[in-house]
Amino acid sequence: MVRHRVGHVLRILLCLVGCSFALSSLPTSSAQQSGDLKLVPNRVTLSSGKKFALNLPAAYEISVAAEGLKRVRFLAKAPDGRLFVTGMFSLADNQRGAIYILDGFDAKTGKFAKVLPYLQNLRNPNSIAFYKDAKGQDWLYVALTDKLERFKFRTGEEKPSSEPEVLGTYPDYGLNYKYGGWHLTRTIAFGEKENKDKLYISVGSSCNACEEKEEIRATVSVMDADGRNPRIIASGLRNAVGLKIAGGKLYATNMGADHLGDDAPDDTMFALDDEAAASREMKNYGWPYCYFANGKILDDPKFTSSAKKADCAKVPPAFTTFAAHGSPLGLEFFDAASTDPLLRDHFLVALHGSGRKRLKRGYKVVRVGKDGNQDDFITGFLQNGTIYGRPCDIFRVGADSFLLTDDYSGVIYFIRHE
Repeated sequence: MVRHRVGHVLRILLCLVGCSFALSSLPTSSAQQSGDLKLVPNRVTLSSGKKFALNLPAAYEISVAAEGLKRVRFLAKAPDGRLFVTGMFSLADNQRGAIYILDGFDAKTGKFAKVLPYLQNLRNPNSIAFYKDAKGQDWLYVALTDKLERFKFRTGEEKPSSEPEVLGTYPDYGLNYKYGGWHLTRTIAFGEKENKDKLYISVGSSCNACEEKEEIRATVSVMDADGRNPRIIASGLRNAVGLKIAGGKLYATNMGADHLGDDAPDDTMFALDDEAAASREMKNYGWPYCYFANGKILDDPKFTSSAKKADCAKVPPAFTTFAAHGSPLGLEFFDAASTDPLLRDHFLVALHGSGRKRLKRGYKVVRVGKDGNQDDFITGFLQNGTIYGRPCDIFRVGADSFLLTDDYSGVIYFIRHE
């Protein structure tokens, strides 16, 4: 049972309506370290009857905010204060994805009163974003496997008020999971301050390790809010599913290849070019020619004889690295507005978990400091060979509170400081 304090509840409700936080400047780091936050078990009971414990820092508690959402993925807040979330339905390429409205949040129980379908029959909707143009028109942007589209958005609506406008198209082959074409998601994020009209989008590779046919694969690109002037700012990112702007930098989580054994390569998190993008040079982050192991950049032996081979010595250092095959996805930054030193000036990163369950990698949320050092923040999604969840996205809703999506059990959790 979630306990509540009146002042804390009011802060959460105000943030859900529409607060924002100033982000502090962050350095680039390549450090990695296992921390020792003291975690304590919190009992979780799902409507399916599953009962298990998730481990969090002693000052935090967790509740089930919504469930029954299939492959629930990434969150965004609408201009009217409501929260929207994507759902991809199943592991196969499909036409049954959806976007849901999460409404009527009750901070006493930590639950949403209603979950309403806003858009249905979508092709793998992974990421969404809201934006207000210079004329005051609000837009909802939807990143699908094969295209990026946007809808005019009206306050309080429960269905789109316009037909979609397609801003860009993307290659959509290589989606067969059995044969290695995993990367069907697209992730989007808007800039801030002077770059608030810039939209960033990541497109994963079509394969595990190969030389791509299309330049857009394994990249992050930027475009104007209306889709004009697209350009690639980062290549060699095999699958950068998590994007977050903090302190004027665009941070991306990235998953390494699967052919180098159980213990390589490291998964990575990069601070990409300054958001101001003073240099128009496209940086290469290594894949498929280079990989990280124990924080060092090495040549992939599969491509040593390639005429296209990148110079691994020129690959930018990672902000931090994660154990191989942990699969980092969504991330959130907690700036100086956080009242708890455990979160202030830290990222939380969702480690989705390895497909090689025996490795016991990932299946947790980690805290990453400005120096790149790490601690476990939430564990227990994998216990004694049983998967109870796979963390996907982290979305801040208060000074020291956030939502966490689990696309394995179709659950959204609410976590807050007591």
